[in-house]
Amino acid sequence: MSQAHAMSDDQVQTELRKMTAFIRQEALEKAREIHLKADEEFSIEKSKLVRSETSRIDSEYEKKFTQAGMSQQITKSTLANKTRLRILSSRQELLDSLFEDANKKLAETAGKDKKYETVLKNLILEGLYALVNEKKVILRCRKKDDALVKKAAEAAKEEYKKKLKAEELEIVIDEKEKVPEGSAGGVIILNSTGKIDINNTFEERLKLLETDALPSVRTTLFGENKNRKFKD
Repeated sequence: MSQAHAMSDDQVQTELRKMTAFIRQEALEKAREIHLKADEEFSIEKSKLVRSETSRIDSEYEKKFTQAGMSQQITKSTLANKTRLRILSSRQELLDSLFEDANKKLAETAGKDKKYETVLKNLILEGLYALVNEKKVILRCRKKDDALVKKAAEAAKEEYKKKLKAEELEIVIDEKEKVPEGSAGGVIILNSTGKIDINNTFEERLKLLETDALPSVRTTLFGENKNRKFKD
């Protein structure tokens, strides 16, 4: 009988224990490798997820920050525009009131001053210069100003002829159509056909003054000038 077949039970048990211990050791090492590999892969995936989530959060924060900034800017701009419009509206109301008061004052005082005839003469003279080639002009005025306008027209005609060395000029008062009695005064000068007219009534001159004097009025009242834009 060979020696292999002659192993005792104790030897067999010893060999089995060795084999079992070897297999266990192999299994433990394999398990350790698997565990380390799993930890490594988990760390990699976790880092990817953290980076991805961090990037998403940063992007979301940036988006909300931008939206908040835009919303704030829109709100600020809206408030600034509303404030600017309120200021402009208040200023316009003040200007309208100013010229309305001037119009009322003009209606109350015009025609009562001793200088009214001189004013009429100058208004007529201005019309004559504008219609320089006309041989005949028509004057339209308030009914109650007829006498004053006739005297002023004669004075204006003499000065006109003297300065321009003009020939005879005919000036007539329009008896059919008059400036309304509610007008503050002044005259309308027309050419002989009535197709060309120069409105030199006080109301019309005040309208022109509103336009021409507005920049200086704004400067006086608000410290502005026509070359400077309104700032918020």
